[in-house]
Amino acid sequence: MVWRDHFVNIEGHRNLFNSQAVLGIALVISSLILGWSYSNKKSGDEAITVTGSAKRRITSDLVVWNAGVSRQSPQLSDAYKALSDDIPRIKQYLISKGIPESQMTVSAISSVTLKGKDSDGNETNEITGYSLSQSIEVRSNEVQKIAQVAREATELINQGILVESAAPKYYYTGISDLKIEMLGEAAKDAKERASRIAQSTGNSIGSVRSAKMGVLQITAADSTDVSDYGVFDTSTIEKDMTAVVNVSFAVN
Repeated sequence: MVWRDHFVNIEGHRNLFNSQAVLGIALVISSLILGWSYSNKKSGDEAITVTGSAKRRITSDLVVWNAGVSRQSPQLSDAYKALSDDIPRIKQYLISKGIPESQMTVSAISSVTLKGKDSDGNETNEITGYSLSQSIEVRSNEVQKIAQVAREATELINQGILVESAAPKYYYTGISDLKIEMLGEAAKDAKERASRIAQSTGNSIGSVRSAKMGVLQITAADSTDVSDYGVFDTSTIEKDMTAVVNVSFAVN
């Protein structure tokens, strides 16, 4: 009985030793695998992400300008007659300034019925008159000329025409083509920035991992305005166009 107990005890120690040995070997193998994975990650998975940009000064080559007039009268026919007299006079004025009629578009007449108000200021059903309005839109590539005419349009007031001149809007029609070119320049800038950062740590950059185009910013010249959704300025003839690219490079 004693011999059997001694045998069981020895067998228990042997099993424990075997279990510990297996566990130790497993830990060693696991360490080797983790070390190998970490080594591979260190050598192949590191990346650097930088932002590159490109900026150009552009000059608007299209202007859109609206000049309108409105007339009010108790009688619809009287308001219409006054309006129909004003529009031809505005067109003639623009032609005299060197703007061809082919660059003008006359809008449809907009009409509003005017109603009276009671003692509490509430609108009643009584019709007191009519307000008619119409506008002329000028679209031209002669940007400077239209800008000058827009500034001088108040001369029409001296002719008895109460013209309402909106601020001209200025556009650059080559944005699509220029955007592609500038994105290439922004990508080159990103690569140069990444190379300098990598070199400072004794490394070099490899292939591109990912690239993302940022929003286009078209601002007034020398403006510092930016927006997450992009800026599209139409108030100035001279503008700054900025393209941004975020690029991730592998590190060797």
